[in-house]
Amino acid sequence: MATERDPYAPGSVIDELALFPLPQIVLFPGALLPLHVFEARYRAMTADLLAGSRQLSVVMVTASEPLDDHGHPPIAKVAGMGEVIEHETLADGRYNILVLGKARVELEELPFRAPYRRARATLPLTAETTVSESDLAALVSAATRLIARLRRNQPSMELEVPPLTDPGAAADLLAQQLVPSAEDRQGVLECFGVRERVRRCTELFAVQEALYAHGSAAKG
Repeated sequence: MATERDPYAPGSVIDELALFPLPQIVLFPGALLPLHVFEARYRAMTADLLAGSRQLSVVMVTASEPLDDHGHPPIAKVAGMGEVIEHETLADGRYNILVLGKARVELEELPFRAPYRRARATLPLTAETTVSESDLAALVSAATRLIARLRRNQPSMELEVPPLTDPGAAADLLAQQLVPSAEDRQGVLECFGVRERVRRCTELFAVQEALYAHGSAAKG
């Protein structure tokens, strides 16, 4: 089990972690994710979480089929692990919960035990952490251009490029806000190395900005 002192230390293992599979959803470390829990199996899961560690993994459903013997769709092998930091229990047994992303995890799904899926979760060891000044400058430039492009249609948009004191966290935040494709966000989540993550985000932002520019030019 992960130590109580630091359950999110790289290399920690959580023997059993509840899974909340969702299509098109990627939970990044540091992100806040509000969820409405209405299915019976996930109501049971939420009750278990609130009575225990409050930890779960929100994992992206990668396809609608093939379904396994229990009717479950395939899920990603890497996901976000988070904690339920706020909850509201509704009169009919549903829940509104707020999940705070805490870490990336690699999942090894366990044999199914009703009513919900579980996995053994490993927090990956951090790969390369050094990011060159040129890579950081490219990230800021690409993100700034894309934000400026988006503000032309959304003047009230308040997103700014965050401080780069933690380049990996900054890339995560920007990917969460600026990357429309869930598959591309999942790709960023699977970048354990900070340098790789920064470069992946820079490429995605540049492509997205170019697509917006081309669309604007076509309309003009």
